[in-house]
Amino acid sequence: KMLANIETRTAVRARNFSFSGRYIMYTTDKTMGHPCEIYIYDIADTTQPINVIPIPDKKITSALWGPFEEYIITGHEDGEICHYDMKTGEKSNSCRTAHSKAINDLQLSPDMTMLISASKDHTAKLFDTNSLELLKTYKTERPVNSAAISPNLEHVVLGGGQEASMVTTTSTRVGKFDARFFSLIFEEEFGRVKGHF
Repeated sequence: KMLANIETRTAVRARNFSFSGRYIMYTTDKTMGHPCEIYIYDIADTTQPINVIPIPDKKITSALWGPFEEYIITGHEDGEICHYDMKTGEKSNSCRTAHSKAINDLQLSPDMTMLISASKDHTAKLFDTNSLELLKTYKTERPVNSAAISPNLEHVVLGGGQEASMVTTTSTRVGKFDARFFSLIFEEEFGRVKGHF
C-alpha cells in the first residue's frame, strides 16, 4: 500500500526514513533554476513538509539521519560533510576538508558513534559522528562508490573501482570493480573480492 505520493520540482538525490519511522527526509538537485533543498515530512501528514532547508551553494550527493533524529548528515559534491539541525534548518557543524572530490556515500556504524564516507577522490574516511573529527583514512587507486563499517568486527569494506555509470559497460578486469576489506584501526587492506554488481 502506498502511503503518499510526494511531487518534487527536481530530481531526488538522497532519501531516508528516520530511525523511529516517524519522519522522512529527501534532498533535491540544484537544477532548472531551483536550489538544492532538504525536505522533512512527518509520516502522519505528508501534505506539507515540516521543514524545508535550502542549500544554496552546493549540491547534496548523500544524506542520512544523525543519532536521535536531531540533525541530518549531508555529503556534498565538493567533498564537504555537514550537519543540519532538523528543526531549525541551521548548519550546526561541518568538515570542509573531508574530501577533495564528491562524496558518493555515507554510512553510520551500528552504534552511530562513527561515520564512514566514500568519495571520488579514491578514499573512504572514518569520522566521529558528532564532532566530524577525522579518525582514519582508507586509500585506494580508484573512486570509492560505497563504504560500510562491520557490525561485529573491526573491519570496513569499500566498494568501487570506477564510476557507477560505467560498471555495466566494462569488464571486471578493465574496470577493477571490487570489494576491498580494511582494518578499521590500522587502515591496512587485508582482503579483496573481485566482481561485478
